[in-house]
Amino acid sequence: MIQLIDLTKSFGSNTVLDKVSFTFKNGAVYGIVGKNGAGKTTLFRCIAGLERYRGTIVSEEMPLKNHLIFLPTEPFFYKMMTGEEYVQFICNARQNRVNNLFSKNIFNIPLKQYISTYSSGMKKKLALFAALLQNVDYYILDEPFNGIDFQSSLILFDIIEFLKTNKSKTIIISSHIFSTLKQSCDEIILLENSTFKHHVDKDNFDRLEKDIHSEVVELDLNLWESAKNS
Repeated sequence: MIQLIDLTKSFGSNTVLDKVSFTFKNGAVYGIVGKNGAGKTTLFRCIAGLERYRGTIVSEEMPLKNHLIFLPTEPFFYKMMTGEEYVQFICNARQNRVNNLFSKNIFNIPLKQYISTYSSGMKKKLALFAALLQNVDYYILDEPFNGIDFQSSLILFDIIEFLKTNKSKTIIISSHIFSTLKQSCDEIILLENSTFKHHVDKDNFDRLEKDIHSEVVELDLNLWESAKNS
């Protein structure tokens, strides 16, 4: 369980998160949606202990940062590391010994090659692979489906379901692709105007998607029409 109580984060005069309160329960998958700049990544960085904030974040496991893994949208790599060395580096940092690494290579990554030779999609799969090997209670994944191929997406769906159902892990995901959240999440939360505007369960995913689509398309069409006629 992760509980946010009046979580507030500002950059100068710009308030990105304004008294956000919510409880992420064990054994559940949560999706966070919102426009670019809505504060999704800032929210994740606050939970991961990478940003200072006002308010309170509490968990059954403290300090929380020792019990979660945060995968950013664009992970950092040392280019002259091999994939194998990167995974071992991440595991050693967590004091997590992993045996038979190559037999666990579910994304079929060329672990013996230097990361500098990887495509962007392959780098994303490497970061996912290292993150999913960690034995933690909470997984925060910022755009995990972005840039990976269809087959790897299917594998990731299955892993998320396994971690939730068999391990009672808490998983928080952001994505600009609503269909990926519909398939993997138990609840989807709309982050808008610096706060959680809506949170809906599976029965209401379609309604939320339609509401977001209608609002965004209507706004974009109005802006386009205005620009065309100006």
